[in-house]
Amino acid sequence: MKKSVSSKQSTTTPTTKTEPRLRRIYTASSRPSIDHEQRAANRALRPADLLARLRAEAPEVFPAAEIVGQWVWVIFTDKQPPTVTARLSQLGFHWNNKRQVWQHPCGHSNTKPNSGDPREKYGTLHAADYQPV
Repeated sequence: MKKSVSSKQSTTTPTTKTEPRLRRIYTASSRPSIDHEQRAANRALRPADLLARLRAEAPEVFPAAEIVGQWVWVIFTDKQPPTVTARLSQLGFHWNNKRQVWQHPCGHSNTKPNSGDPREKYGTLHAADYQPV
């Protein structure tokens, strides 16, 4: 693959007509907007506050939420539309490609990645069953 570099934009372009494009280009009108300042503030929400907002702002997502340690994970079996993923991102979730889940740190940052599965170490609790301490 060649990288074409211009003063306006850097994109990856296929070298042949049969080679697929590697990434989707969104236009400003098709990509849901995210308020990054609010997203940063939402990443500090405690689990109880986050789950209340998730239930109110994304009730279709709430059944897929689980508590893993001090984090909230949202696990889907299928790929979700951009409107759902944008809503999760706005609430402070990020996509973990290794575990294939949306994760929210609830104010806890982990400087050392966990090599094992946190579900085995901490267990899981369905969001509807969560009782704040």
